[in-house]
Amino acid sequence: MAEENSQTASPRPVGEGRETRVVRSDVGRISAGARQHLGSELRTYYAAMLAEEQPPTLLDLIARLDSTEPASDAAAFRDGLLASLPALRVFALSLAVNSAVADDLVQETLLKAWKNQDRFELGSNLQAWLCTILRNHFYSEIRKRKREVEDADGIMASQMVAPAAQEASNELQQLMQHLAKLPAAMREALLLVGAQGLTYEDAAALIGCQVGTVKSRVSRARALLASSLGMDTRRAVV
Repeated sequence: MAEENSQTASPRPVGEGRETRVVRSDVGRISAGARQHLGSELRTYYAAMLAEEQPPTLLDLIARLDSTEPASDAAAFRDGLLASLPALRVFALSLAVNSAVADDLVQETLLKAWKNQDRFELGSNLQAWLCTILRNHFYSEIRKRKREVEDADGIMASQMVAPAAQEASNELQQLMQHLAKLPAAMREALLLVGAQGLTYEDAAALIGCQVGTVKSRVSRARALLASSLGMDTRRAVV
């Protein structure tokens, strides 16, 4: 992956990425059965979101992208953006929750990536590069506003997009609502590891933090989510 500037794809921690404290391994532990069930639900959620029809505005944006790069290179990069769109949008939702905000994040990411495509190293992981651009932009906007994204009244949670390809089950809808209430850093780590199947190491590289920090966030997120869903837990989160 090519080295990107701090406004696009730098892998260094931003915003909440400065967290370094790792909690005890026994904090937030849940039963094996709850963990397996939760993992299955998260993978189902991720698959449903990937299958969702992509917004026409984003598809049109990619189709209208123009470049001074050689036609063959530009076409290949455009195809890569199109192929990455579903997973990129799910990642945006894991951070922003609100579908409109997520689509704005994706749009800004596509434009930045297109503008800086000469910085992308061919053959490296385009999806990871795009996700890094997106999360840096997300936390940069938070810093500008000097506030954390909150959803105290559940307004953003109620606006989470439901899979359009098929009617979401009540259980999946409930999972989506409770995911929306997790802190953004925990939700991001949980979906990267528990839903997308990234290793802790790969997730840490994408987020820009220590592996132990990712493990801590995933553990706490699992426990909070399992507890809010009424699953069996062994120990409360402290």
